[in-house]
Amino acid sequence: MSARRPVWALHVLIVGLALHNLAMAELWSAGVRGTALTVVSAWKDVLLLLALALVVRARGLRPPSTPGDALGVAFGVLVVVYGLLPQSWLGGGATHRGVLYAARHDLLPVGAYFLGRGLDLTARERARLCRTVLATAAVVAVYGLVDVYAVRLSWWRHSGVPGWFRDQLGLDYRGHGLSGLPENFVYNAGGGVVFRRLTSTFLSPLAAAYLLVVAMFFVPLRTRFGLALALLLFAGLLWTHTRAALVALVVGLVLLALSRRRVRPLVLAAVVAVVGFGFVQGYSHFGPRTHFTAGELKVQERIAKQHPTTSNEPLSANESSTREHLASLREGIHTVAHHPLGYGLGNAGVTAARTHVQIKAGESTYTELGVETGVLGALVFIAWSLVLLGATLRRVRYLGAAFAAVLFLGLQTDIVGVPWIAVVVWALVGDAVAARRLDAWSVTEAQQV
Repeated sequence: MSARRPVWALHVLIVGLALHNLAMAELWSAGVRGTALTVVSAWKDVLLLLALALVVRARGLRPPSTPGDALGVAFGVLVVVYGLLPQSWLGGGATHRGVLYAARHDLLPVGAYFLGRGLDLTARERARLCRTVLATAAVVAVYGLVDVYAVRLSWWRHSGVPGWFRDQLGLDYRGHGLSGLPENFVYNAGGGVVFRRLTSTFLSPLAAAYLLVVAMFFVPLRTRFGLALALLLFAGLLWTHTRAALVALVVGLVLLALSRRRVRPLVLAAVVAVVGFGFVQGYSHFGPRTHFTAGELKVQERIAKQHPTTSNEPLSANESSTREHLASLREGIHTVAHHPLGYGLGNAGVTAARTHVQIKAGESTYTELGVETGVLGALVFIAWSLVLLGATLRRVRYLGAAFAAVLFLGLQTDIVGVPWIAVVVWALVGDAVAARRLDAWSVTEAQQV
């Protein structure tokens, strides 16, 4: 590792992005707030730009040499163009700050991909990065499992977490009935019964689950501690109580079985499906139970009256969270279909929520991109993703399977909005697509399922 090839930056991003939210919340609690905390929280963007600059300095700017490169550049150009177009031309209402937030959000995977393309990793460097991913995932799982049983929800209510989300990020969750914590911090079984979910250092069960899904494809099962590590990561995933992540893991394993023409990944997919969904169904019998406060109960009662037909059965199609995801996806598709030119950057998802403008589409990565960059932008991103998926599956099957799981998750969540996924996964895919020496990937591949 050297300054000319900043592989060290990718190690820092793998670890640092997993710890980012917890560290920022603790800084907010310690009194570092406002502009000062905004500057500190930008460390990840500065580091990625610095690493890209060092790669360009060492290798120079080169024209796109593969379809993946060309599509990545095309998507990046579209994002920049839509960021420069006046909102009044497109019918959007985003603020200048919202446009900047959205540009950073949409361009993260582009920058990460070209960073991975330019690092030209050696076998040893690739192996070290795989170990860093696994070590980070193990810490996330252990910390999260200890937290859900050893730390009371009341401690989190009075920590810096509500302030970090509300005052620093502009995400006010108080109307959802959990004292300023994100509503998915717990699993609400109905009737005032609440269970903790593993949120770990991400302060989010979803982001933690997505990291664990990706990391599980990296586990070298045939090594001495491979099985124990896989069980640890799977336990962490189960305690996030994130059904979409379990489905994504099954999808990735099935694709791995098909690409490698082996039965073992298919058997593991069946085990994940049976154990995972049995765990979700029975969570209310053994999960770490907690309680709403009196004020939170009043909010929950009001929400229940607004949605009287929803179910609390976790595997029901009418379950409140499932119903909300499906409705959001349908509405997003409808919006994009009826406004194919898009509304411009900053009019979708968390960015719109943070800047207090009308949210034209939410949750799904693809509908959000369609709202921001039009049908053309969404189609270019989808084409880029599929080209990279095909290339990765041909070269590094387990990484391709992990990438497929990520793209599947993008159907119902803003997967690019999780910086760890946007940076780490796209950077590793960029390296796999570009690698001239695949020996380290091949050695790890031989130790997979």
